[in-house]
Amino acid sequence: MSPFFSRERFGQPQIFAGLLLLLFLAQCVWLVDRHAQRREIDSTELFRIERGLRLWRAKGFDAAAYAAVENVPGAEAAGSIPDYLTDDGFDPHHSPLWYLIAAAPLLGWPAPTHPATLPYLNWLAPAPYLLFGVLLGASLWYVARRLYGNAGGYIALALYCFSPGIIRGAALWSAEPELGAAWGAFGAIFTAIAVSHTLYAPREVILWNWRRIVLLALSLALAVGAQFSLVIFIPLALGFMLYLAPTRRGAALAIFLAAGAIGFVLLFASYGFHAAALWQGLRHADFFPVTWPAFRMLGAYRQVIAQSGQICPALLLIVPAALVTYVSWPRTRYFGNTVPLLVAALFVLLAIAAPHYPGLGFLLIAAPFLFVFVAGICADLLETSYRPLVTAGVCGLLAASALWNLLELARVP
Repeated sequence: MSPFFSRERFGQPQIFAGLLLLLFLAQCVWLVDRHAQRREIDSTELFRIERGLRLWRAKGFDAAAYAAVENVPGAEAAGSIPDYLTDDGFDPHHSPLWYLIAAAPLLGWPAPTHPATLPYLNWLAPAPYLLFGVLLGASLWYVARRLYGNAGGYIALALYCFSPGIIRGAALWSAEPELGAAWGAFGAIFTAIAVSHTLYAPREVILWNWRRIVLLALSLALAVGAQFSLVIFIPLALGFMLYLAPTRRGAALAIFLAAGAIGFVLLFASYGFHAAALWQGLRHADFFPVTWPAFRMLGAYRQVIAQSGQICPALLLIVPAALVTYVSWPRTRYFGNTVPLLVAALFVLLAIAAPHYPGLGFLLIAAPFLFVFVAGICADLLETSYRPLVTAGVCGLLAASALWNLLELARVP
């Protein structure tokens, strides 16, 4: 076995990717600092943290803490109580895990509204999502580089690191905390694919894959726990596994069931291992928040285009070009390009069908898959005789995207 700190694992590509991620983190911290200097506390953020702290500090699962609509100071006047809560206070979109993550950085502090906590709240609250943002960027680079080489990895990561919507999501700047769900969804798909590729190794399947089983379980638990509608990833990930291992489908199913069981236990733990609480949570859950008439509304399509531009303006230019290339050039229509396109298309359709909450969350989840797809198409084009033209176009677009994003950050009051 090769040493962990080897040139293959920590060479020039890894250093460059690390610098890009540090720049991404610096942009997020800048935005957090702008928010902290306003000395304003977002009331919906207080609601999430208050509910999460009550669950952390309760002995086991406190159904009253989860279902009750807390009396956050000025909550009703500020509109902090989410309008998607049911009449009896249950959240149809998120499990208690979503609230536990939001409150985790404040476990050692007094109540969020305590005078000793207020000066630090705007720094502590985004901490988990800053971590999720960095981990999602690292996972994106790793997947794109493994699929398309260094060029593909750099393109995908550069698009990610200068995406305003991703930065706002990590910094919680007027954004719901969706990056945990996005990282879980991304990890669930590509970990399932990675597991399938190892099934032909001459080793004991289950024991050899235990690390990937745990990672797949964590991904599924985080995705579904942060947003119930991401349960759709379960059959999707299983389908990719069975497709990639046609002669080892029994082993693939066994691995997936093992990961699913671990993921269920993790989700069950967020309910304090109370079966009744889990049942109530699942009974109130909205697993398929689709409004079918939205497909007939032109405004829903305009909203998706506008929100996509807010997440990453470069996507509005580069995705249509990549789609034209994918359709017109058979060489690009292989599994590595098709999977991220299919997953992204599915979540764009869900965003159209959910014009309200959690529609924007679906688009944020689709964005990393679009980055991978675009990186794959660009990497294929770079291997043609048009390489100089493609290099100039891609570098120009990435540079313009980075410059525009930095200028917009500098204008934040």
